[in-house]
Amino acid sequence: MRIPVQNPDGTPAMPTKPARARKWLEQGTAVKRWSDTGVFYVQLVAEPSGTKTQPIVVGIDPGQLYSGIGVQSAKATLFMAHLVLPFETVKKRMGQRAMMRRTRRGRRINRNVLFVERNHREKRFDNRVGRKVPPSIKANRQLELRVVTELCRILPIAKIVYEYVKARGNKGFSPVMVGQRVMLDWLEKLAPVTTILGWETANIRNQLHLEKTKNKKAQTPAAHAVDGVTLACSEFISYEKYHRYGEDGAMWKGAVQLTESLFKVIRRPPVSRRQLHLFQPAKGGKRRAYGGTVTRHGLRKGDLVSAEMGGRQYTGWVSGDTAKQVSVSDINWKRLGQFTASKVQLIQRSTGLLASGASSPTQPALIPPTA
Repeated sequence: MRIPVQNPDGTPAMPTKPARARKWLEQGTAVKRWSDTGVFYVQLVAEPSGTKTQPIVVGIDPGQLYSGIGVQSAKATLFMAHLVLPFETVKKRMGQRAMMRRTRRGRRINRNVLFVERNHREKRFDNRVGRKVPPSIKANRQLELRVVTELCRILPIAKIVYEYVKARGNKGFSPVMVGQRVMLDWLEKLAPVTTILGWETANIRNQLHLEKTKNKKAQTPAAHAVDGVTLACSEFISYEKYHRYGEDGAMWKGAVQLTESLFKVIRRPPVSRRQLHLFQPAKGGKRRAYGGTVTRHGLRKGDLVSAEMGGRQYTGWVSGDTAKQVSVSDINWKRLGQFTASKVQLIQRSTGLLASGASSPTQPALIPPTA
């Protein structure tokens, strides 16, 4: 396991072992920091003796509902993440918005007059021209980009490996294929990007002896993060052909070490945007305000808090409030309970991300160099 290190000027340095980081903190040569993804790291107070870095690679396994991210160097696995993508939430809300818009436009049309004389607003522009990425797909890719951007702040990322989805024959249309080129353009601004196909990922994963579960919903490294690590390892090992006297073949070349690493489950807080009122009128014809992130107790939705109830301590994120209570939810946005506002203590302000997890072992494997 490794601890990320940041130079005094904010640039990333090579990660170090926990014992050395603990020694720096005791001596006062470094201070504690936490990234928006919940990763603990240290920032040096004085200039380091050297600034040389070793290659560190990020692997991204994109999906429609879940994505996997892994960070790997030749000697250690540095980070693993399981991303819960906002595809279904955004899709549902966009459909609801379109329905309410049609309802509002329908209310102002006088159907007692001829069609040509009705109050139809002319279109302002042709929204069927261009390469606009659908909001649900765009939200998926933006979450992946946000996590990788945060990793680039605390780790000296040398390259990004992205799994390129390419459907063939009559397999149909895959939402994962949408926005791939736009995503690659975004990632190019962070580090050099290379792509490999799914069957190549599977071959490398088998060579590394890594197991992958068929349960895509499982919030474990074996669901999607393992493919992120596999993609990152593709920069250190490769399957190459050789030609010898009277013999042709292929073999694996290179070396990489898989170790225990930090594992995080990351998602966006599904907070509703602030609206003037509810969609449907309440009793009496009045509608109350709805949505937004502000609460009545000095907290914001998405804040990480500690709450007490019945002598038990809970840790979660603010998801709502009443006149005297604060709702606290877990990583899956399931409510843990409603707590008295005075017994809720702020730990960290909302960063727009929910991150939960701990260290998780990957199956250690050393691929030795072969000649």
